[in-house]
Amino acid sequence: MATRDDLTEWVEEALRSLGGEGFPIDVAKEVWRLHEDDLRESGDLFYTWQYDLRWAATKLRQTGFLDFNERGQPWRLRD
Repeated sequence: MATRDDLTEWVEEALRSLGGEGFPIDVAKEVWRLHEDDLRESGDLFYTWQYDLRWAATKLRQTGFLDFNERGQPWRLRD
């Protein structure tokens, strides 16, 4: 069963699939495309996963995998 902690990996995976950057809505769509079954089987995470994607993006920024960005800008993986 997927957990909130899996979302950091999924955000990174989705961004790589999108060419290294994407708006949060595009990242959410890509995570859904890649992990719909995992999300459907994840219990309470199924109801919070889009909120938790933002938490995962924050964790990726704190660990240096994602650029800091202004509100309304796409999320970008660091080189």
